[in-house]
Amino acid sequence: MTSYFLKDEPGNMKLLVHGLRKGDQEAFKKLVDTYQLSIIRICRGYVRSEDDAKDIAQEVFIEVYRSIKKFRAKSTLTTWIHRIAVNKSLNYIRNNKKYINQSIELSTIFNLSDHSVKNQTAETTDEPVNRKDHALALHMALDSLPAKQRTAFILREYEDLSYNEIADILQSSLSSVESLLFRARQNLRKKLYGYYKNNIQ
Repeated sequence: MTSYFLKDEPGNMKLLVHGLRKGDQEAFKKLVDTYQLSIIRICRGYVRSEDDAKDIAQEVFIEVYRSIKKFRAKSTLTTWIHRIAVNKSLNYIRNNKKYINQSIELSTIFNLSDHSVKNQTAETTDEPVNRKDHALALHMALDSLPAKQRTAFILREYEDLSYNEIADILQSSLSSVESLLFRARQNLRKKLYGYYKNNIQ
């Protein structure tokens, strides 16, 4: 029985990829066990439903299984799988009307402003805004970001990936990632400013 390691190191990756290409079920199980939570977190950054995120994650692993013979190890296995997760998530929201139409709701939820989010150290009201409302507000703001800004933000804040890792996934330069993250944070501050102004006194 082959022992597959968790660390994404060249030797271990080569062994796991070899097992996947042979159709080894143990290799596929190790792949899912290793990456499942990470992939669901990434997908969850694009959709609001945990069930939708799990459905997309399932599609990611199916795609990995089908396409593993095309993997040429120009990047790490982790980077390749994360790239598939990003593409599957973006395709999902493009093809799903309930996500495409969400941007229409922005004008009714956010009072868009050129100001930065004000200092949020002020006292909250006796009846704090429901955490689900906060989560919804953040997702609405994320939904409105350009795809690359949104992806860079999700990979950085949801998965805590390094700038270099994000650059590999996006197949872009380090300076481009830095710019994407800067603009994403600026845009989120603008879009969330009205929400916090109206709901946190």
